Amino acid sequence: MHGRENSIITVVGIDPGLAATGVALVRGTGLCVSSFSYGAIKTTPCQPLPERLNVIYSGLLSMLETEHPQLIVVEDVFSSPKFPQSGITLGKVIGVILLAGYRKNIPVMEVSVREAKQVLTGNGRAGKKQLEESVRRRLNHSSPIQPDHASDAMALAMIGLFRWGAPFNETGGI
Repeated sequence: MHGRENSIITVVGIDPGLAATGVALVRGTGLCVSSFSYGAIKTTPCQPLPERLNVIYSGLLSMLETEHPQLIVVEDVFSSPKFPQSGITLGKVIGVILLAGYRKNIPVMEVSVREAKQVLTGNGRAGKKQLEESVRRRLNHSSPIQPDHASDAMALAMIGLFRWGAPFNETGGI
């Protein structure tokens, strides 16, 4: 592991969603992002679930083959007692993300949304807008990062970059 912390790495952040899976890529070292890109893989409700999962899987696999990241950081699944089916569906999406990482031999780390907010804003209960603004400020990027899923994915990718080579810690900020 010695020397890893000083070399430029590529990290992919993924905010899973069935309609839109946010994907972001950062390159850099330590706390410095040298380049970034973001977007979303979209599916439509008229597609059957297996087809939607395949669209997400294929899109990710293609990006991983092109970009060769050292790490994937995905938002950990959560489930609301009001909408338990959403958690189950997100679990299926995360399953294809984990499979894509495995197929390309790239480690995948799951990070909770609360931890992402804590690390980047200093507040684990920050809203989406506050998180997006913090991400933009750290990137020195003036225009909004859209869609929201891409902004969340960027936050996850940045956490992976900031913590590369260091122990992951649930409570510490950057």
